[in-house]
Amino acid sequence: MDIRAIRNEADYDWALKEIEQYFDNEPALGTPEAERFDVLANLLKAYEDAHYPITAPDPVEMIKQWMAIQGLSQGDLATLLGSKPRASEVLNRKRALTMDMVFKLNREWRIPAEALVSPYHLAI
Repeated sequence: MDIRAIRNEADYDWALKEIEQYFDNEPALGTPEAERFDVLANLLKAYEDAHYPITAPDPVEMIKQWMAIQGLSQGDLATLLGSKPRASEVLNRKRALTMDMVFKLNREWRIPAEALVSPYHLAI
């Protein structure tokens, strides 16, 4: 099996090219090609986790992204939170989310509560 450690960008590029062949022609389970695919995928994941970590958005960014994905407006948020000023203050980081707001966002919009309770900075 022609596999090597991924220690730098050149190794990373090599591994990406090697694994691409399996996307269009998936190897059968239990074959040496399937084993090679699994090893390459694990090596790529480990390298990407170490060099290109993806962090979760803070609660305000999560709300904004959720609204964009679901086609919701600031008016929809105002309806949920009870007032236009409150929705504006939350989105502009002038008001922190309360547990009641987190509960409503979770219950009504199905935003995961754990994504809404992490600390974030308010605007001064």
